[in-house]
Amino acid sequence: MGTPTNPLLTSGLLLLGAVLSVFSKGVTQSDSLPSGHGTLPHFIQEPEDAYIVKSNPTKLRCRATPALQIFFKCNGEWVHQNEHMSHEYKDLITGLKVREVMINISRQQVEDFHGPEDYWCLCVAWSHLGTSKSRKATVRIAYLRKNFEQDPQGKEVPINRMIVLHCRPPEGVPAVEVEWLKNEELVSSMTDDNIDSRADQNLIINEARLSDSGNYTCLASNIVAKRRSATATVIVFVNGGWSLWTEWSPCNVPCGWGVQKRSRTCTNPAPLNGGAFCEGMSVQKIPCNALCPVDGGWDEWSEWTLCNSLCGRHRTRECSSPAPRHRGKMCEGNSEATENCTDGLCTQNRNLRHDVKPQSMEGSNDVALYLCLGAGIIAVAFLVVVVMLYRKSHSEYGVDVIDSSALTRGCQSFNFKTTSQGNPLLLNSSMRSDLTVGRTYSTPICFHESADKELFDPLPDIAVKVQSSFMISLGVADHATFPDKVPAETYQRDLGCEYCSTMERRKKDTLMFSRPIAVDKEQPRTSGVFGHQGGRLAVPSTGVSLLVPHGAVAEYMSCEVYMVINQGESSIETLEGCEILLGPEVTYGPSNLDLFCPAAVTVPHCAVVDKENWNIQLRRKTQDSKWEEVMLVDEESTSCFCLMDSTCCHLLLDQPGSYALVGEPLNQAAMKRLKLGVFGGLEASSTNYCLRVYCVDDTPHGFQRVVAAERTRGGQLLEEPKMLPFQANTFNLQVSIQDVPQFLWSIKPFTTCQEFSFSQVWCSNQQPMHCTFALERFSPATAQLSCKISVRQVKGHEQILQVYTAVAEGEKESPPFFMQTDCSVTSQTGPKAFKIPSSIRERICATFDTANAKGKDWQLLAQKLHLDRNLGYFAKQHSPSAVILSLWEVCHPDADDLDSLANALEEIGKIHSCSSPEDQDEDQSDAGHVDASSLCGPGGLTSEDSAADFTG
Repeated sequence: MGTPTNPLLTSGLLLLGAVLSVFSKGVTQSDSLPSGHGTLPHFIQEPEDAYIVKSNPTKLRCRATPALQIFFKCNGEWVHQNEHMSHEYKDLITGLKVREVMINISRQQVEDFHGPEDYWCLCVAWSHLGTSKSRKATVRIAYLRKNFEQDPQGKEVPINRMIVLHCRPPEGVPAVEVEWLKNEELVSSMTDDNIDSRADQNLIINEARLSDSGNYTCLASNIVAKRRSATATVIVFVNGGWSLWTEWSPCNVPCGWGVQKRSRTCTNPAPLNGGAFCEGMSVQKIPCNALCPVDGGWDEWSEWTLCNSLCGRHRTRECSSPAPRHRGKMCEGNSEATENCTDGLCTQNRNLRHDVKPQSMEGSNDVALYLCLGAGIIAVAFLVVVVMLYRKSHSEYGVDVIDSSALTRGCQSFNFKTTSQGNPLLLNSSMRSDLTVGRTYSTPICFHESADKELFDPLPDIAVKVQSSFMISLGVADHATFPDKVPAETYQRDLGCEYCSTMERRKKDTLMFSRPIAVDKEQPRTSGVFGHQGGRLAVPSTGVSLLVPHGAVAEYMSCEVYMVINQGESSIETLEGCEILLGPEVTYGPSNLDLFCPAAVTVPHCAVVDKENWNIQLRRKTQDSKWEEVMLVDEESTSCFCLMDSTCCHLLLDQPGSYALVGEPLNQAAMKRLKLGVFGGLEASSTNYCLRVYCVDDTPHGFQRVVAAERTRGGQLLEEPKMLPFQANTFNLQVSIQDVPQFLWSIKPFTTCQEFSFSQVWCSNQQPMHCTFALERFSPATAQLSCKISVRQVKGHEQILQVYTAVAEGEKESPPFFMQTDCSVTSQTGPKAFKIPSSIRERICATFDTANAKGKDWQLLAQKLHLDRNLGYFAKQHSPSAVILSLWEVCHPDADDLDSLANALEEIGKIHSCSSPEDQDEDQSDAGHVDASSLCGPGGLTSEDSAADFTG
């Protein structure tokens, strides 16, 4: 096909269309067909993508109605009219004229085209109203290479082992389809659930059976041809296995040295299809010593006791010279003897005559006892009265709370007055000071516009101190100060002097009044019923999860397990010193839950982890609601295991309860992560627009509370949340609004820069803080708002939030962030809850739990998986490998991470294969050992097929 080189042809075609359009107006009245006027041409059939097979040209076809003319345009140039094959006919249903056009595309045309994309064509249809274009259709040369990129390889595998046959077909266009043949018959996963022939062109047999032995061929095909790979022979064999040992026989002699023996047979299972016979001894003998019986003998009699009130005495002896052993006889006779010691001088009441006392003396003793008891009761009552009077006299000294609004629509502060005048520099110093004269401690908190409105429910704001730019310019933006450089050995003392006192004062102030902020009525909670196979629990949108390992629950038993994130009054207020809560307080139970192996709990945290700057502890709540230290996360413990990464803490816990991560900063370099978000919305019955800037500890649960609260009040997320590192340098956090269009919007004076005090940000303990910027537009026609929000710590990091939004009421829409959640399924039970298949897990445990002289045991597994700290905790477990794999599961949430596990097993297999033949024989003599070739090497898991083998 040629393309016109004369530009006059294009103009001629357009002129022809115009002439035909004018001509059609003249003949419209006489045309017997329905006019179809009033619409542009529409295509009944558009050209479709096509392939050129070998040297055969391909056809492109399109049909349109109503159309006076149709032309093809290929690669941006018009196709000559002589190369079009067209005809016109009448549609029997609509009665309209339909024009159909075809062109042929040859192989030479496609090969001669050298452009940035594939060869393409489209149709252009003309009518008296204008033109319409069809879709682009591509034309490609079909081919199929001869040689396979990878042929399947034969394997010899034990029964029940996963088989993966890899096949990489030849390159081809269109895409190559792969099928598998077994003994020249088609293999399909539709007829056999144990076979998956759709896994990335590979053939996977989940559990090898004897019937799966055979010759396998990979068949690749497309519209050009079919290709066959080399044949791979698969042999499934059964290695012999020892039966259980019989019980030891009794010693073959009744007394003295003899022999005991036990036996086993190679029938569990018996070797089949070339499988190896059992290695080792079928009979074991050990020496035994049948101990001879020893009869007991009496000791000497003890001395006679003194005469008692019954005029008797007694003595004893023991059967311990020797004591009876090894089925020997007990001593014969009595072990006690009794006799009268007064020669008949006892009185009638069995007392000695000279021991009888007058009754008057006994009565006097009773009177003295009653007098002492009465005096004690009177003394206790007197003490109770004194304490009650003391407490009543001190109860009159209460705390007076005054609401002082320094910033309209912004953040307001609480003043706790003790005994001094207010500070005249504060903006609210003009308020009444009719309370007791005293010093004022300011612990501000963010509110809504007015006190009579419903408070921010369910967002439990903590006390937030917000200062205006006017106050900052006066230099009254208070913060605690550290010396610029403090030696490491003296820093802890300074920390407790200034830094901790600031935060401790805030905690005490917080406890002095009841927070007027409503908290969430429902705590995040999830539960599930777990059996012997175990499973997972996840609290939605919080990042908190629980893994109950396989075998943790007894067989044929089930129990309901729950997880709760506590959102009530923060228990962290009971902590001391500089400690802060680094993540949500998590409870899992029930309290009587008894698991055979530890559960794995994942809790997000907000610390920038560095052991030189932090002292992080795991704490547990006791029955009396006090917190006790469980362990330091950097130390080793045999009671529990704690592994910190950059965002989460993974715990192995033996007993249920409430747990929390608590951090104590060791110096000014300690940092925690803050999540920043800006929401906006129009005020009700007003043209004002409010921007609410939130600051919360960077955990999914912390920011989810902000999202839930803004959803209830109709807020709109204006910028993707960002992270800000906040440093323990005692400097405040400033929030300022910038680049507001002054000719469109106005903002109240002294509110462009607001400030949170350091202690309130540092000790927020997962409670969100926010401040508000109220903007007023000059004209109701203003529909756009663009500005920047700067959030920075003085002498610290800064983060910019870019705001660009439509403020019209009708254009508001719920932000997509509200619909995001980190899990839709909160409970999974059984094998589907684990990435590692149960059969693979059992074989790994059987291999590495067995002690090995060459060090190829669970400690090597932990080392290769980079979990080789606190090995003493794993050592006390019944199956250390199973606990290590559970920890690996929660540390690697992505399924792709199975490659790292397979690579670790492959490295261990290589170590095993490099050992001497004597070492291999020594290892294989162990009854619980699994040969390394079952995990790596020929026929086993390799780095290429690891993911498929593990995921099935």
